[in-house]
Amino acid sequence: MTQSVVVYFSGYGHTKRVAECVAEGARAQLIAVDAEGSIPEAAWDTLDAADAILFGAPTYMGTVPWQFKKFADATSKKWFTRAWQDKVFGGFTNSASLNGDKQVTLITLQTLASQHGGIWVSLGQPPSNSKAASRNDANNLGGSVGVLVQSPSDASADEISVGDLETARLYGVRVSEIARRLRG
Repeated sequence: MTQSVVVYFSGYGHTKRVAECVAEGARAQLIAVDAEGSIPEAAWDTLDAADAILFGAPTYMGTVPWQFKKFADATSKKWFTRAWQDKVFGGFTNSASLNGDKQVTLITLQTLASQHGGIWVSLGQPPSNSKAASRNDANNLGGSVGVLVQSPSDASADEISVGDLETARLYGVRVSEIARRLRG
């Protein structure tokens, strides 16, 4: 059995909601980056033992917030020893706007995984881009690098579209399945 971990920062609860859906699909453990950009010391061992790591962060001002960046910088200790070499990685983000420069955040997460020598998993879902498509359809924002979620600034985390949450859940399934196959 493979072990997957979702490590995320959530400023207002929206990314936490998405992280829970990704974790549900991946059957993963959740690790929250706190308001100071830190994770519990024991969480580093959990990440080291994982077969798959999924990064999650909201998109603030076109990239990850400083709290996630602080966590990312702290992973340099793992980089020096190549502790995460050949692990499977994935990522997700959300912003208030339909676009909101979310792609930049996903590329930041993908680059972090690549710095560690990891294997990045694409979304693997076709976009829902027909006239009949709605926000309730999976991958309605048309992502490919990872999960894109829109969380309107005046909406609670409970109001995220079911299509975005299903996209997140399915991506968790995909990442954990690829990790299982590669480990096998």
